[in-house]
Amino acid sequence: MQFDNGLPIYLQIVKEMTLRALSGAIEPGEKIPPVRELAAEFGVNPNTMQRAMAEMEREGLVYTERTSGRFLTKEEGVLVEKRKSFAKEETEKYLAYMKKIGFTTEEVASYVKVVGEKGEEQA
Repeated sequence: MQFDNGLPIYLQIVKEMTLRALSGAIEPGEKIPPVRELAAEFGVNPNTMQRAMAEMEREGLVYTERTSGRFLTKEEGVLVEKRKSFAKEETEKYLAYMKKIGFTTEEVASYVKVVGEKGEEQA
């Protein structure tokens, strides 16, 4: 994973793990690999990964079972809300960028519709 120097690494890991959960790469209730294994996968210190997991637990995305490890939440509502939150955040970033280069909200919406339809045709 390529890390952005402008954002703490543990938050970037939280985002990546959340994207995995929202995309279905990690199923609700599925066991999360151990911290050391994830740290090796991401190429970070286990303490950084532990901090990321603690943040995800604080957000309700994962839960810990004492002797069994961590698991992705089974609560569909948590995942639905996180999905909406991600969509809103990414849309706001995209809109801000497009407005910087001179597009109106209406032009952006029209462009997204046209590009989206072309993508559906190719699928």
